[in-house]
Amino acid sequence: MLGFIIWLLCAGLLLILGVSCMRSKKQVGFFANVKPPKVRDIMAYNHAVGKLLIGFAVMFALLGIPLLWPDSALVMISVVGVMLEVIVVIILYLRVEEKYKIK
Repeated sequence: MLGFIIWLLCAGLLLILGVSCMRSKKQVGFFANVKPPKVRDIMAYNHAVGKLLIGFAVMFALLGIPLLWPDSALVMISVVGVMLEVIVVIILYLRVEEKYKIK
């Protein structure tokens, strides 16, 4: 049960980060230690990145449900699911970057 609560706290932090990105007036970055690209419309870009992070947080929280049964093999759903989710989010972010980047 404690693992699930910690998992939900992490999802909550991601949700707060997503909302913060959506409300930011300055351009937000996605990857650590990487300057964000120069974009045409900062507000639309920030909104897209925020939606991406909020979606990630919701799916992350849902993938934590198997942690309610820690002795079950269902926990592997959480592990594999998050790995796949991260890959999908990176691909989606690269699409967002391509859409808003100045060419």
